Amino acid sequence: MGNCISYTRKSSATSKKRHGNHNYESTKNPSSKHIQNIISNPNEGNIYEKYKLGKELGRGEFGITFQCVELGTGETYACKRITKEKLKTEVDVDDVRREVDIMRRLPKHPNIVSFKEAYEDKEACYLVMELCEGGELFDRIVSKGHYTERAAAKTAKTILEIVKVCHENGVIHRDLKPENFLFADASENSQLKAIDFGLSIFFEPDERFSEIVGSPYYMAPEVLRRSYGPEIDVWSAETEEGIAHAIIKGKIDFERDPWPKISQEAKELVRSMLDANPYNRLTIQEVLENPWIQNENHAPNISLGENVASRIKNFSLMNKFKKKVLRVVADNLPNDQLAGLKKIFDMMDTDNTGDLSFDELKDGLNMIGHKVSDPDVKLLMEAADMDGDGCLSCEEFVTMSVHLKKIGNDDSLSQAFSYFDKNQSGFIEFDELREALLEDNLVPNNEQIIHDILLDVDLDKDGRISFEEFKAMMKSGTDWKMASRQYSRVFLNALSIKLFKDKSMEVSETPK
Repeated sequence: MGNCISYTRKSSATSKKRHGNHNYESTKNPSSKHIQNIISNPNEGNIYEKYKLGKELGRGEFGITFQCVELGTGETYACKRITKEKLKTEVDVDDVRREVDIMRRLPKHPNIVSFKEAYEDKEACYLVMELCEGGELFDRIVSKGHYTERAAAKTAKTILEIVKVCHENGVIHRDLKPENFLFADASENSQLKAIDFGLSIFFEPDERFSEIVGSPYYMAPEVLRRSYGPEIDVWSAETEEGIAHAIIKGKIDFERDPWPKISQEAKELVRSMLDANPYNRLTIQEVLENPWIQNENHAPNISLGENVASRIKNFSLMNKFKKKVLRVVADNLPNDQLAGLKKIFDMMDTDNTGDLSFDELKDGLNMIGHKVSDPDVKLLMEAADMDGDGCLSCEEFVTMSVHLKKIGNDDSLSQAFSYFDKNQSGFIEFDELREALLEDNLVPNNEQIIHDILLDVDLDKDGRISFEEFKAMMKSGTDWKMASRQYSRVFLNALSIKLFKDKSMEVSETPK
């Protein structure tokens, strides 16, 4: 994404020791009119007198990140503007305050994004920091098309060293995942940097936390058990296994590709880092002293196969299901809305072919007041072009428009849900999902892929999708790997409830 912190993804945090039990779902709305000072000791003056905000780099639940230039020096930075009116609860306000405090505390480090300063006015908070232009770790792995064990060892060592610095300074990151690491620039040997401390929290020795936060694919099991400490960052530094089994049961299938190609030393280390009992799990220091990490240049340099990259790309398969839902919503728009969108389409279709080319879409968006960069137009084209012909039909354009306007109407979602729920049971079941996705050739005729999609949406793991689960999916972020706090909270609380009900999943918390 080429930005330092491209989106804000925050969640409340607490510990029994400091704050006691707290029902965050009912936290009062502070109302932007009553939000005064959020940041402790912000810089004096008006940020616009010192910096010029430029192009948008990314946006999230609470704000937008811009490229900015310091007027006095010409130096370029990233500026995250957090709009106060979007901070709906006192917890949101506390999260912003704590994020700034954490970034101020962390020392200068080549692998941690540098924080410069913070401003605040009546409308927003502004976090100015280092600009990272090399893209996400996630995207670079995918773009290479292959990955080696040696590359994995080097990346793991960097991430573990970052975690060590955080812990030495009394900070648990709580959201370690590939999307939260950016490269400083596009060069092959660019520094990898940790970003986004929005879920991070200060801790004291032996302090335990109970609030469920983080990203489902990288979460330690004790987070779901609502009693955790800094050990969770060791788990997150290594995990990308299936949610239900790897998180709750801590089981890894070493027979599954690419594990058979990986050295025994690496597998032993991963097994020790993913011990479901945090007291038996290796510490950060023990992992850093492991021979596989110490001798990362000696790890096998052979490709682990195309499946590593393809599995990462499978995150995008969820978007296929969401696009299908959007099409159903679009097909059922009121006639006046549909007529308005078709009128815009006809205006953009300057050569009257019935399809929009790249240039027509770009010029058309500009014509209606949306100046969009070429890369973003390309992204829109690829996302909306369901049949892959390189152009947008009127139907695809309408679907894209529904997507861009967001879905805030439960009636529209209820109508779309009924489309998939063919037998009107109140749930979308495997066969119904398969039929919907295969009728437009949205995914290969592969039962495992459809099972994976179902697994991700099925929050309570009962093998089917309820309307609440369906709604949570559709109201999450536009990109599945950037799920919103709302989705994460619903998902994680559902897993936590399942965990407490299933006594077989309990882990004895006995120190090693």
